[in-house]
Amino acid sequence: MTTSTRGAAKAPAVLVLEDGRIFRGRAYGAVGETFGEAVFSTGMTGYQETLTDPSYHRQVVIMTAPHVGNTGVNDEDPESSRIWVAGYVVRDPARIPSNWRSRRSLDEELAAQGVVGISGIDTRALTRHLRERGAMRVGIFSGNALPDEGTMLAEVRQAPEMSGADLSAEVATKETYVVPAIGEKKFTVAAVDLGIKGMTPHRMAERGIEVHVLPATATAEDVYAVNPDGVFFSNGPGDPSTADGPVAVMQAVLERKTPLFGICFGNQILGRALGFGTYKLKYGHRGINQPVQDRTTGKVEVTAHNHGFAVDAPLDQVSDTPYGRAEVSHVCLNDNVVEGLQLLDRPAFSVQYHPEAAAGPHDAAYLFDRFVSLMEGQRA
Repeated sequence: MTTSTRGAAKAPAVLVLEDGRIFRGRAYGAVGETFGEAVFSTGMTGYQETLTDPSYHRQVVIMTAPHVGNTGVNDEDPESSRIWVAGYVVRDPARIPSNWRSRRSLDEELAAQGVVGISGIDTRALTRHLRERGAMRVGIFSGNALPDEGTMLAEVRQAPEMSGADLSAEVATKETYVVPAIGEKKFTVAAVDLGIKGMTPHRMAERGIEVHVLPATATAEDVYAVNPDGVFFSNGPGDPSTADGPVAVMQAVLERKTPLFGICFGNQILGRALGFGTYKLKYGHRGINQPVQDRTTGKVEVTAHNHGFAVDAPLDQVSDTPYGRAEVSHVCLNDNVVEGLQLLDRPAFSVQYHPEAAAGPHDAAYLFDRFVSLMEGQRA
């Protein structure tokens, strides 16, 4: 990625997909060029949380909501210390942000962090194209002296693909840190950071859990050095087929029958640990309005998603695994993608979506309570 600072916000910009389709607009954020996987998010709110979600590392995010940036940028809502998206695509950016917590415009924040974006394009047409053709590599080029179309397309096709990408260690913490329990401490949890969002340990802390956040490269010895009552595996970017280290750690946790909870990438890790395969979705699930059914209760939840890979597990049967019986606990009602797994003979479960509700609905907050119940049961 090469960028310059904001100041040429009206410079021409071009978005080039790897299949040759081109969209022309105006620069938004930093001016320069960037590359990544083109994906779309259907959330109408929560753009700050989206931008700072480490799971979007090396992805160029297209916002399907037409107006973006209306509430500016504040200092309370980021999910990590920086913006992780590789690029940002909007139709109509807000000209003047308006919110009592706003500190600066979204355009200014993108420019300050060197994030190249494009505005003024038909994001509906772009989204329909990705739904029909699938997620693909993309480049955004902006400035007053742009390369010719052939050169831009060649550069896009030289960019790395998401399949086979091992990215968790690039976004995870390098050193262990602790998020203290709020109020009385009831449990200790070792959380393996594969790209964790800040709200996730906060939701556990609200329930009296002291969370030790460990690097993605943590070993089973590192996990058990904190004497955990439970182990958590977070969301994160990349292809789960590359995550052999976290899979091995999870298998060690399953062997010891420690209560285990995984979300998003953690769900895919559990799938692999149990012996299931994973695969890349055509265009993924990203947004805060995905319907998921909890098969254990029959309840349908509106949920927040950000994933391009899924677990290949049978929907309507109990499977025998090296760690006992397992079943699909949650399913997406749009396309029957596996959205959760649970073991029937050990205290372990996972979901493919984001129950921390940042940003998004609160329907799935009960999953943190379910984790607490597992730890209570193990202690009893």
